[in-house]
Amino acid sequence: MFGSIKEVDAPELAQRLDAIEKSLKIIDVREIHEISRGTVPGAKPMPMASIPVRLNELTRDEELYFICHSGARSAQVCMFLQQQGFDNVYNLRGGMLGWARSGLPIGMAEAI
Repeated sequence: MFGSIKEVDAPELAQRLDAIEKSLKIIDVREIHEISRGTVPGAKPMPMASIPVRLNELTRDEELYFICHSGARSAQVCMFLQQQGFDNVYNLRGGMLGWARSGLPIGMAEAI
């Protein structure tokens, strides 16, 4: 499935977050000043430029959900990770704009 990005919309991601049996991680790839304005609750900040040097922080056995402002940067991150052999990577379609439009709660990111 190389070259094809798996995507979820905001309500679907919120539902997956509520499913406690799943092992998933949400990663916000925006810049820190953007993330400081709010993100998906529980998201871990990892700016896009830092992904290549922080690959050791990502595990292949977890579902990894990437978010940004509109979904463009996080889609690029998903493509990069697929090239690195990651299969369980998902892009939040519409990014934080879609999350906010869906009326879902906005929280603060975890510590860097």
